[in-house]
Amino acid sequence: MILAKINSPRDLKKLNLEELKILSQEIRNLITKITSLKGGHFASSLGVVELSVGLHYCLNTPDDALIFDVGHQAYAHKIITGRRDAFSTLREYGGVSGFPNPQESCHDLFISGHASTAVSWAQGIAEAKKLKKESSKTVAVIGDGSLTGGMCFEALNNCGHLQSEILVILNHNEMSISTSVGALSKYLTKIISAPVYNRIRNELENFLKQFSLVKKIAPRVKKFEEAIKSLIIPGIFFEELGFRYFGPIDGHNVDTLIPTLKNVLSLKGPRVLHVITKKGKGYKFSEDNPEDFHSVPSFDIDKGVFSREKKETFSEVFAKKLVSLADKDERIVAITAAMPKGTGLNLFREKFPERFFDVGIAEGHAVGFAAGLARKELKPVVAIYSTFLQRSFDQIIHDVALQNLGVVFAIDRAGAVEGDGPTHQGAFDIGYLRIIPKLVVMASKDKEELEDMLEFALSQDFPVSIRYPKEKAYSAGKREKIELGKAQILTEGKDLCIIALGSMVKPGLECVSLLKQEGVDVFLVNPRFIKPLDEELLRYIADNFKLIITLEEGTLNCGFGSAVWEFYGKVAISKNIELVRMGFPDEFIPAAKREEILKMYGLDSYSLMRRIKKLLATECGMQATEKKW
Repeated sequence: MILAKINSPRDLKKLNLEELKILSQEIRNLITKITSLKGGHFASSLGVVELSVGLHYCLNTPDDALIFDVGHQAYAHKIITGRRDAFSTLREYGGVSGFPNPQESCHDLFISGHASTAVSWAQGIAEAKKLKKESSKTVAVIGDGSLTGGMCFEALNNCGHLQSEILVILNHNEMSISTSVGALSKYLTKIISAPVYNRIRNELENFLKQFSLVKKIAPRVKKFEEAIKSLIIPGIFFEELGFRYFGPIDGHNVDTLIPTLKNVLSLKGPRVLHVITKKGKGYKFSEDNPEDFHSVPSFDIDKGVFSREKKETFSEVFAKKLVSLADKDERIVAITAAMPKGTGLNLFREKFPERFFDVGIAEGHAVGFAAGLARKELKPVVAIYSTFLQRSFDQIIHDVALQNLGVVFAIDRAGAVEGDGPTHQGAFDIGYLRIIPKLVVMASKDKEELEDMLEFALSQDFPVSIRYPKEKAYSAGKREKIELGKAQILTEGKDLCIIALGSMVKPGLECVSLLKQEGVDVFLVNPRFIKPLDEELLRYIADNFKLIITLEEGTLNCGFGSAVWEFYGKVAISKNIELVRMGFPDEFIPAAKREEILKMYGLDSYSLMRRIKKLLATECGMQATEKKW
């Protein structure tokens, strides 16, 4: 087994091309085996195995910089760079991350979980090397989806302007290997990337510069070359940006890939190598259904069947309710940023294809686009994961809230998200949304309340956001009509008050039950609204309880508990009360299962019960996150 001998990229250089092909298959088998047990980003990682092998064969990382845009395609890279034996801990707490991570390996330069970032990072590194007089190479691997993001275009434009020493690998995995990846294209790419051709080309240009006719001849020579290339190669866009374009080539053909990489890496200036790969390559079920196998739970390798229990999720509850409402109101339109299935909006797309918009990995544009729709009196619903919605912060403020437009933000994956680690945790949306004027911010406690909140939001003419977790849908407590800024009292009690936001209502109810067995009666509130707060109820609570606890599945900084804290400070409550805020601390949340994360931060029902009993047992119950009035 060749893979057993690969402990670093240096070991690849001892292999011949035939051995690299065998190694690629062994890596693909390992990815399939581990991902079937642990889950993870599967299809995209299978698609870049040969490309990862080829890059490490031709580069000398970490001296040469190799950056993966959206690092969920970096599984082969991890295996090659000394993490083969640890790969079985993929996405576990304390195990191998699902994304590149500099704390994990010197071969990883950035934590890359969001798209369209790699070219900017790579250009920064390339320009730093230039200033420091370093000659090592810089490579960014981007997917075709990354090109839908504005940041990527901004970086490409600047690279061309500065003529940065960077190679961009454009991994295109959405088109089949067509006739353009044939003999003529391979032959032309081989010629224009070969050292002999480029030496002659450069020498010809230098020679022509010695004569006065250069202004007439040189442009024609370049135009002739571009004209020939434009007949066959879809690279004029990159050429106009100042890049030299090569390809497309078959990203699974090691015999073509390795020589081309060597040739292109030997050139100077900004370059694009366009490779065609197949998402899910080598595993039939993934090849046939790459979207289903993009991010997977554990699955049966032989049958291609997921192990996850089939139960309705909050995403599906949201999507079904939206379809139902859209059936009655033709003004409702749905927008997502390359996540139709993840957000559940594939259901809307099937029923109302003309009213569904997938804008690609372009969250800022999604929100600006929604503003335009709302201005023309449509009812746009923007469904985006919490961690990705933060990329459109300016558009939420400037394009929607400032204009006071009726856009509804459906914030999926709010709170702890299993497996993907700090780049995907929905910890910050409460904080970055509640500071925005005119924006109503809500959190649903269960599936029925999510449905009611969506209906309420679509009945308003101002911007509204609703957050809900990546979780199987459930019911939690009684159902009551939604009224703007009005909270819901779930249990009566005299000993303390707990205000549990959204997804924390369920563990809050369980905690109340456990405390009741201990003789403690809790007044439990479901606030529903982060903004506006139910100020009347908050005053009542301050008048009747000494100990008030807020629970939220988000960061405490600028969170829901902070909003309550600020309110009590603003109205100068005269009562002697203690406010204890419970949520995520000021840190990035690691990869783990959701229930593990909640337990880790003391937010599961048993941890809450123990923390509250301890507070009740102390004289003042004051900690760093509490305030006394």
